[in-house]
Amino acid sequence: MKTSDLFVKCLENEGVEYIFGIPGEENLDMLESLRNSSIRLILTRHEQGAGFMAATYGRLTGKTGVCLATLGPGATNFVTPAAYAQLGAMPMMMITGQKPVKHSKQGQFQIVDIVDMMKPLTKYTRQIVSGDSVPSRIREAFRLAEEERPGAVHLELPEDIAAEETAQLPFQISKVRRPLTEGKAIQSAIQLLKDAKHPLLLIGAGANRKLTAKSLRSFVDKQGIPFISTQMGKGVVDESHELCIGNAALSANDFLHRAIDDADLILNVGHDVVEKPPFFMEHGKRQVVHINFNSAVVDPVYFPQTELVGDIANTIWQLNEELEPQPNWDFTRFMEVRDAMEAQVAEGVNDSRFPVYPQRLVADIRKVMGAADIIALDNGVYKIWFARNYKANRPNTVLLDNALATMGAGLPSAMAAKMVSPDKNVMAICGDGGFMMNSQEMETAVRLKLDLVVLILNDSAYGMIKWKQSNMNFQNWGLDFGNPCFVKYAESYGANGHRIKAADELIPTISKCFEEGGVHLIDCPIDYSENDQILNIDIKKRSSEI
Repeated sequence: MKTSDLFVKCLENEGVEYIFGIPGEENLDMLESLRNSSIRLILTRHEQGAGFMAATYGRLTGKTGVCLATLGPGATNFVTPAAYAQLGAMPMMMITGQKPVKHSKQGQFQIVDIVDMMKPLTKYTRQIVSGDSVPSRIREAFRLAEEERPGAVHLELPEDIAAEETAQLPFQISKVRRPLTEGKAIQSAIQLLKDAKHPLLLIGAGANRKLTAKSLRSFVDKQGIPFISTQMGKGVVDESHELCIGNAALSANDFLHRAIDDADLILNVGHDVVEKPPFFMEHGKRQVVHINFNSAVVDPVYFPQTELVGDIANTIWQLNEELEPQPNWDFTRFMEVRDAMEAQVAEGVNDSRFPVYPQRLVADIRKVMGAADIIALDNGVYKIWFARNYKANRPNTVLLDNALATMGAGLPSAMAAKMVSPDKNVMAICGDGGFMMNSQEMETAVRLKLDLVVLILNDSAYGMIKWKQSNMNFQNWGLDFGNPCFVKYAESYGANGHRIKAADELIPTISKCFEEGGVHLIDCPIDYSENDQILNIDIKKRSSEI
């Protein structure tokens, strides 16, 4: 068979459902092989959108999402999605084309060394130089993409190699079980827990895996230890749980940092160095137990005294089996912090001012979305509001990027989420700046006949940077822009457009959009003028009083 046929059969063997992307001249053999396969090609309007969709597919399923591009400019457009998947621990494979490598007739036209370019951004990057090597290359790429810590991989298939004949067949997929934490390490952590007075559970990005949520919920219910989460650990344990103190949305001085200050032992589950540290370690102040698939990456602010390295779900299960709640544990202060944070979050949820007040916005969206429904956030100052105030009830129901923290991913991520979970309501929440970076994918969403709501928070500026510009005492300059009429913009793609004109319109408008189905865009003016007052001054002052 042709090498491209074998390549596609290997992808089918790995369970690939979709390939997101934009083919080019150098992918035509691959395109013909896909035409006769079970894999569905999702044609996007930009390679960046394809990459974000593939990465989000990987994030939600645990299986490798696949995207396709041509050589040169098509492949270079995968750089940001590669970093997005790699830093966010999302299994993703990028396939790019290349000019013939045996008898090139076009010199260096469009040729960039993509393999070398991808080396610092991926776990694995190779050029296919023989059809016979396809089965081993694809099997290794998928294995590396999905094993802990997941991430991005890349294969380059040159045009002449894709067309050559090969007699090879796909490799059988080997099954691997993760190693378990050693018993002595478990016992050392149990002794630390028994000796502690104020233990605290911290749930990070690495804990956001399928089996881990169940083990952690059982641990919290039995042991009664309060917990906090990082932004990418949201929803691993239901944030409506009475023992949830909050989410580490702010770097410091939030209410939950008072709980961290009072903890004498922190069980740090799934810590990932790509996220901003939720606490800074000090020698002799508290014990930290690192629980993760891999050993700790030690830096000036993180140097755990005890490490439990192995499958996280099993490690938590072992601890829970061998430990009983201790009579010397005292969580009084933690509960005071939780109550203070709950009270502060509740303020402003009924504020009727317009443009919409951020706390009202978050509260209204939480009322509309069900426990299993999904919001996909782009990157902007509103991400802090949703991380902090929006309670996630289940894993991966709040898709935010606190690793690369790129703009432009919100809409493609929501599209992939809807494809993976067609029975759930899905909403993309984007700033006007981030939305316009990949707004062309509205056409893709309409063409795919997705039921999707896109909420644009409109302040006609790059609001996050503008806020920080003000905080650092710089002049307000260089960050304001104009926008199109978003209602007409949506309609030009065949979607439905809506504009919010009063705070009370938000809930009925969103509800109506979900009821009607199809693609809906909602233009919602937002007021960030009190960010500094609420996030920097008021919280810092009030949390220090607890």
